[in-house]
Amino acid sequence: MNLGELGRYLFDQPLLALTIFAILLAVLAGMLTATRPRLAQGLRNTAYLGLAGALLLTIAELAGHNTRSEAAVWLDRTRPAGVEGNQTIISMRVDGHFWVEAELNGAPTEFLVDTGATYTGVSEKTATRAGLMPDEGDEGMLLDTANGPIVARKATASSLRFGGIEANGLTVAIAPDTAGEINVIGMNLLSQLASWRVEGNKLILVPKTAAPQIRRVMPKGGI
Repeated sequence: MNLGELGRYLFDQPLLALTIFAILLAVLAGMLTATRPRLAQGLRNTAYLGLAGALLLTIAELAGHNTRSEAAVWLDRTRPAGVEGNQTIISMRVDGHFWVEAELNGAPTEFLVDTGATYTGVSEKTATRAGLMPDEGDEGMLLDTANGPIVARKATASSLRFGGIEANGLTVAIAPDTAGEINVIGMNLLSQLASWRVEGNKLILVPKTAAPQIRRVMPKGGI
C-alpha cells in the first residue's frame, strides 16, 4: 500500500485516522518532554482530546447500529426529507415508518405518512398552533383509528409543505388530543401527487408541480 492508498483509506476511516493522529501526538509529546516540556504538555493534551473524541464517536456509531437504543432513535430523528430533481425522498426511520417535517400553514409540524389514512389528520394542539379552525357548519365525522373510532372535525389548511411538495386548500381532520398526538399525512394529499412509491427503505414522492424546498430538521416526538 503506497502513501496515496493509505491516505484514501484513512480518509474513508475517520475514526481510525483520528486515533492514529492522537497516538502519534502522544508519542511526539513523550519525545519532547525533556527538551520542550510546555510544547510536550500541549501536544499531550491535544492527544487526550483526540482519543476522547474518537471514543465518543465510536460509542455513538455503535449506538446508531443498535436500532433500539435511545441514541439511535435520536440520531434517526435528524434525517430530513431529501430532494433529488423533482422527487422528494423520505427515509424510513428505525421504527419502520416514514416521518417528515412539514410546514402546516407555516408552522413547523412533523407528520407520519400513512397510506392507510383517508384524510390528513392533526391533533387539536397542532391545529391550534397552525391556526386551523373547524369549517363553518361542520358537524364532525367518524374516523376509524388504531385507538378505535373517533369523532374528528373538518378544517381546511391553507398550505402543507415539505421537501418539494405543496398542497393548498387541503382538507384536514382535527382529532381530539385523547386520540393521540400523532399527525398523519393521508391519501387525500398523496392522491394529488403525480406518483408515489416505496423503494426499499425510501418513500419517493413526485409532485405534479414542485414547490420551493423545505430543508429544516425537526426531532420526532409529541406535539
